[in-house]
Amino acid sequence: PLPELTVSAICKTAKVAHGTFYLYFSDRHAFLAALLADFIVFVQATMRRAARQSSDGSERAATAAYYALFETNPGVMRCLVHHLDEFPEAREAFQHLNREWTATVARAAEGSRRRRGLPDLPQDELLRRAYALGGMVDQYLASLLISRDPALAAVSADRDAVIETMTTIWKKGMEA
Repeated sequence: PLPELTVSAICKTAKVAHGTFYLYFSDRHAFLAALLADFIVFVQATMRRAARQSSDGSERAATAAYYALFETNPGVMRCLVHHLDEFPEAREAFQHLNREWTATVARAAEGSRRRRGLPDLPQDELLRRAYALGGMVDQYLASLLISRDPALAAVSADRDAVIETMTTIWKKGMEA
C-alpha cells in the first residue's frame, strides 16, 4: 500500500543501495512524482497508439488499452485514481492525465461532430462530458479490478462486453 511505501522497500525491490536512491531522489515523494509522471506519459502514449492503429474504432481501441493498463498496473492505477492525501504527487499526476486526455477527447469529438454534420457544442460542454465519462470509466475499473466488487464482477466477466459497453457510452455521451 502506498502509505507503507518506504525508501527501504523501493531500494530492496530495485536492488540498489540507499545511497544510489538518494543520488536520484530526495525522498519517496520525489520518487513517486517521477514514477507517476513517467507512467502518465506511458498511459497517454499507449492509448494514443492504440487509437491510431485501430481498425475497429479509436474509441474502442483506446478504451481497451486503458482497461489493459488498469489490469496490468493495479498498484499504480490505485495510486492515481485514489490519490491519497498523503501523496499530493498522485493527485497532481492524475489531474494532469485527466486534463490531457479530456482535451484530446474533446478535440476528437469536435472533429467527429463536424464530419457527421452535427451542430457544434461549446468547448466547456465537451470537456464536462469527457471528464464525467472518464470519471465513470475510472470508477468502474477501480471497482472491478482494484476493489474487486463481487456484484460488478458478476456482470463483467466478459472483458470484451465491458469494453464494448464503455465504448458505446463514450460515443453516445460525446455525440448526443
